[in-house]
Amino acid sequence: MAGVETDHRSGVSSDPPGLAVLASGTGSILGAILDAGLPVAVVLVDRPCRAEKLAADAGVPVEAVERAGFGPDFDRVAYTESVVAALGRHEVGTVAMAGFGTVLGAPLFAAFPDRVLNTHPSLLPSFKGWHAVRCALAAGVRVTGCTVHLATEAVDDGPILAQRAVEALPGDTEQTLHERIKAVERVLYPEAIRRFLEGSLR
Repeated sequence: MAGVETDHRSGVSSDPPGLAVLASGTGSILGAILDAGLPVAVVLVDRPCRAEKLAADAGVPVEAVERAGFGPDFDRVAYTESVVAALGRHEVGTVAMAGFGTVLGAPLFAAFPDRVLNTHPSLLPSFKGWHAVRCALAAGVRVTGCTVHLATEAVDDGPILAQRAVEALPGDTEQTLHERIKAVERVLYPEAIRRFLEGSLR
């Protein structure tokens, strides 16, 4: 199915050009960002993961800010402050979330106002949350997709920058549909980041 995109445009930004990518897993989205030649200044991870090796192989500095725990006593604000401090050691003007497994708090958005990007495997505002693909299939939708948006303290919220549709096929499982969405995401997200850094996508 043909892609559908939306965007918001404004003037050229004077923010520092460096991009921080926050990752937690296999690094497939990070790999697409690196392959696109975007100016990645640092990759930050919250746990040991393959994203570290991808960054190192590309000659990009890695900051590891590991979580001390995952229970109800997790201090999200203090952890976020540590992330911001780590990013402050690099020339960073924009942050791209790339499968980062920790929801970050207010200090990140104060440090990078309207400069934190995220990608999500649905056509927001539909199907927010961790199980977006599963929920889309359960709802019986014929079309879902992926969304690039400005991240806010509210999870999977914030202004939409770009979207692209992906058709749900008969017999799709959560895994097969998600793989097709990720293939589209690996193209759309770097494109959107580049346009954002150039100031043509806001």
